[in-house]
Amino acid sequence: MPEITTLFWDIGGVILTNGWDTTARRRAAEVFHLDWDEFQERHELSFPAFDSGLISLDEYLNRTLFYRPRPFTREEFIAFMFAQSKEYPDSRALLDQVARLGKYFIGSINNEPLELNEYRIAAFHLRRDFQVFFSSCYLHTRKPEEVIYRVALKVTQRSAAECVFIDDRPLNLENPRKLGMKAIHYQNAEQLRAELKNYGVEV
Repeated sequence: MPEITTLFWDIGGVILTNGWDTTARRRAAEVFHLDWDEFQERHELSFPAFDSGLISLDEYLNRTLFYRPRPFTREEFIAFMFAQSKEYPDSRALLDQVARLGKYFIGSINNEPLELNEYRIAAFHLRRDFQVFFSSCYLHTRKPEEVIYRVALKVTQRSAAECVFIDDRPLNLENPRKLGMKAIHYQNAEQLRAELKNYGVEV
Protein backbone atom coordinates (compact mmCIF):
# COMPACT_ATOMS: atom_id res chain seq x y z
CA MET A 1 0.00 0.00 0.00
CA PRO A 2 1.45 3.42 -0.95
CA GLU A 3 2.53 5.57 1.97
CA ILE A 4 0.02 8.26 2.92
CA THR A 5 1.45 11.75 2.37
CA THR A 6 -1.69 13.87 2.21
CA LEU A 7 -4.79 14.32 4.36
CA PHE A 8 -7.80 16.14 2.97
CA TRP A 9 -10.41 17.09 5.57
CA ASP A 10 -13.95 18.32 5.41
CA ILE A 11 -14.40 21.19 7.89
CA GLY A 12 -18.12 21.55 8.67
CA GLY A 13 -19.29 18.46 10.52
CA VAL A 14 -15.74 17.30 11.29
CA ILE A 15 -13.62 20.14 12.71
CA LEU A 16 -16.38 22.72 13.16
CA THR A 17 -20.15 22.64 13.22
CA ASN A 18 -21.75 23.19 9.84
CA GLY A 19 -21.74 26.84 8.90
CA TRP A 20 -25.35 27.36 7.84
CA ASP A 21 -27.28 24.11 8.02
CA THR A 22 -30.93 23.34 8.68
CA THR A 23 -30.48 23.47 12.46
CA ALA A 24 -28.88 26.92 12.30
CA ARG A 25 -31.55 28.21 9.93
CA ARG A 26 -34.38 26.90 12.10
CA ARG A 27 -32.78 28.66 15.05
CA ALA A 28 -32.64 31.85 12.97
CA ALA A 29 -36.30 31.48 12.03
CA GLU A 30 -37.21 31.27 15.73
CA VAL A 31 -34.98 34.14 16.86
CA PHE A 32 -35.96 36.49 14.05
CA HIS A 33 -39.61 35.32 13.78
CA LEU A 34 -39.35 34.23 10.16
CA ASP A 35 -41.89 32.28 8.15
CA TRP A 36 -39.94 29.02 7.97
CA ASP A 37 -41.49 27.66 4.77
CA GLU A 38 -40.96 30.91 2.89
CA PHE A 39 -37.40 31.32 4.18
CA GLN A 40 -36.52 27.70 3.44
CA GLU A 41 -37.89 27.84 -0.10
CA ARG A 42 -35.91 30.96 -0.88
CA HIS A 43 -32.81 29.46 0.76
CA GLU A 44 -33.01 26.29 -1.31
CA LEU A 45 -33.26 28.30 -4.53
CA SER A 46 -30.37 30.59 -3.59
CA PHE A 47 -27.94 28.45 -1.62
CA PRO A 48 -26.28 26.47 -4.44
CA ALA A 49 -25.08 29.74 -6.02
CA PHE A 50 -24.09 31.16 -2.62
CA ASP A 51 -22.19 28.00 -1.68
CA SER A 52 -20.39 27.99 -5.02
CA GLY A 53 -19.20 31.59 -4.75
CA LEU A 54 -21.48 32.79 -7.54
CA ILE A 55 -23.39 35.27 -5.37
CA SER A 56 -22.29 37.23 -2.31
CA LEU A 57 -23.65 37.07 1.21
CA ASP A 58 -25.44 40.35 0.59
CA GLU A 59 -27.14 38.96 -2.51
CA TYR A 60 -28.10 35.77 -0.65
CA LEU A 61 -29.67 37.87 2.11
CA ASN A 62 -31.44 40.06 -0.44
CA ARG A 63 -33.02 36.98 -1.96
CA THR A 64 -33.93 35.17 1.24
CA LEU A 65 -34.79 37.99 3.67
CA PHE A 66 -34.37 41.59 2.62
CA TYR A 67 -36.67 41.57 -0.39
CA ARG A 68 -39.03 43.33 2.04
CA PRO A 69 -38.60 45.40 5.22
CA ARG A 70 -37.55 43.55 8.36
CA PRO A 71 -37.55 44.57 12.05
CA PHE A 72 -33.86 43.61 12.28
CA THR A 73 -30.78 44.74 10.43
CA ARG A 74 -28.60 42.93 7.95
CA GLU A 75 -25.70 43.30 10.39
CA GLU A 76 -27.67 41.66 13.20
CA PHE A 77 -28.53 38.71 11.00
CA ILE A 78 -24.96 38.25 9.73
CA ALA A 79 -23.65 38.34 13.30
CA PHE A 80 -26.14 35.59 14.17
CA MET A 81 -25.05 33.50 11.17
CA PHE A 82 -21.40 33.70 12.14
CA ALA A 83 -22.13 32.96 15.79
CA GLN A 84 -23.56 29.52 14.89
CA SER A 85 -20.06 28.20 14.16
CA LYS A 86 -18.48 26.22 16.99
CA GLU A 87 -15.39 24.02 17.20
CA TYR A 88 -15.40 20.30 17.94
CA PRO A 89 -12.54 20.14 20.49
CA ASP A 90 -11.68 16.45 20.12
CA SER A 91 -11.37 16.38 16.35
CA ARG A 92 -9.57 19.74 16.32
CA ALA A 93 -7.05 18.40 18.84
CA LEU A 94 -6.46 15.41 16.55
CA LEU A 95 -5.99 17.70 13.55
CA ASP A 96 -3.56 19.86 15.54
CA GLN A 97 -1.61 16.78 16.57
CA VAL A 98 -1.25 15.49 13.02
CA ALA A 99 -0.35 18.94 11.69
CA ARG A 100 2.39 19.42 14.31
CA LEU A 101 4.17 16.31 13.07
CA GLY A 102 5.04 18.19 9.89
CA LYS A 103 4.95 14.90 7.99
CA TYR A 104 1.70 15.27 6.03
CA PHE A 105 0.36 17.78 3.54
CA ILE A 106 -2.98 18.90 5.01
CA GLY A 107 -5.73 20.54 2.99
CA SER A 108 -9.46 21.03 3.18
CA ILE A 109 -12.04 20.00 0.62
CA ASN A 110 -15.13 21.76 1.89
CA ASN A 111 -18.41 23.28 0.77
CA GLU A 112 -18.75 26.79 2.17
CA PRO A 113 -19.97 30.21 1.02
CA LEU A 114 -17.19 32.77 0.73
CA GLU A 115 -17.93 35.05 3.67
CA LEU A 116 -18.61 32.17 6.07
CA ASN A 117 -15.55 30.31 4.87
CA GLU A 118 -13.23 33.24 5.42
CA TYR A 119 -14.78 34.09 8.79
CA ARG A 120 -14.32 30.50 9.98
CA ILE A 121 -10.74 30.24 8.71
CA ALA A 122 -9.82 33.39 10.65
CA ALA A 123 -11.95 32.90 13.78
CA PHE A 124 -10.79 29.33 14.39
CA HIS A 125 -7.19 29.83 13.23
CA LEU A 126 -7.51 27.10 10.62
CA ARG A 127 -4.41 28.31 8.76
CA ARG A 128 -2.25 26.92 11.57
CA ASP A 129 -3.19 23.42 10.39
CA PHE A 130 -4.31 23.66 6.77
CA GLN A 131 -1.89 24.46 3.97
CA VAL A 132 -4.61 24.97 1.37
CA PHE A 133 -8.39 25.30 1.23
CA PHE A 134 -10.19 23.69 -1.71
CA SER A 135 -13.47 25.41 -0.88
CA SER A 136 -16.55 25.41 -3.08
CA CYS A 137 -16.66 29.20 -3.00
CA TYR A 138 -13.20 29.41 -4.62
CA LEU A 139 -13.60 26.58 -7.13
CA HIS A 140 -17.23 27.28 -8.11
CA THR A 141 -18.07 23.60 -7.76
CA ARG A 142 -19.24 21.58 -4.76
CA LYS A 143 -18.94 18.17 -3.21
CA PRO A 144 -19.99 15.53 -4.11
CA GLU A 145 -19.03 16.45 -7.70
CA GLU A 146 -15.90 14.68 -8.89
CA VAL A 147 -14.24 17.81 -10.24
CA ILE A 148 -13.56 19.33 -6.80
CA TYR A 149 -11.51 16.26 -5.83
CA ARG A 150 -9.71 16.17 -9.17
CA VAL A 151 -8.69 19.81 -8.76
CA ALA A 152 -7.33 19.08 -5.27
CA LEU A 153 -5.21 16.24 -6.65
CA LYS A 154 -3.95 18.20 -9.64
CA VAL A 155 -3.07 21.35 -7.69
CA THR A 156 -1.25 19.45 -4.95
CA GLN A 157 0.37 17.10 -7.49
CA ARG A 158 -0.58 14.10 -5.38
CA SER A 159 -1.62 10.69 -6.60
CA ALA A 160 -4.98 9.57 -5.24
CA ALA A 161 -3.38 6.49 -3.67
CA GLU A 162 -1.30 8.60 -1.26
CA CYS A 163 -4.31 10.64 -0.05
CA VAL A 164 -6.92 10.19 2.65
CA PHE A 165 -10.18 12.15 2.54
CA ILE A 166 -12.27 12.60 5.70
CA ASP A 167 -15.93 13.64 5.57
CA ASP A 168 -19.04 13.18 7.72
CA ARG A 169 -21.35 12.55 4.75
CA PRO A 170 -21.14 9.18 2.97
CA LEU A 171 -22.15 10.61 -0.43
CA ASN A 172 -19.14 12.92 -0.35
CA LEU A 173 -16.84 9.90 -0.02
CA GLU A 174 -18.02 8.08 -3.15
CA ASN A 175 -16.10 10.07 -5.76
CA PRO A 176 -12.84 10.18 -3.77
CA ARG A 177 -12.98 6.38 -3.51
CA LYS A 178 -13.71 6.14 -7.24
CA LEU A 179 -10.60 8.24 -7.90
CA GLY A 180 -8.50 5.96 -5.71
CA MET A 181 -8.28 7.94 -2.46
CA LYS A 182 -8.64 6.32 0.92
CA ALA A 183 -11.89 7.57 2.47
CA ILE A 184 -12.98 7.82 6.08
CA HIS A 185 -16.58 8.41 7.13
CA TYR A 186 -16.09 10.63 10.18
CA GLN A 187 -18.24 9.80 13.21
CA ASN A 188 -16.11 10.85 16.17
CA ALA A 189 -12.50 11.68 16.97
CA GLU A 190 -11.55 8.29 18.41
CA GLN A 191 -13.00 6.42 15.45
CA LEU A 192 -11.12 8.78 13.13
CA ARG A 193 -7.87 8.23 15.03
CA ALA A 194 -8.27 4.45 14.73
CA GLU A 195 -9.01 4.57 10.99
CA LEU A 196 -6.08 6.90 10.31
CA LYS A 197 -3.82 4.45 12.15
CA ASN A 198 -5.15 1.65 9.94
CA TYR A 199 -3.88 3.61 6.94
CA GLY A 200 -0.47 4.03 8.55
CA VAL A 201 -0.95 7.69 9.52
CA GLU A 202 0.94 8.68 12.68
CA VAL A 203 -1.58 9.90 15.26
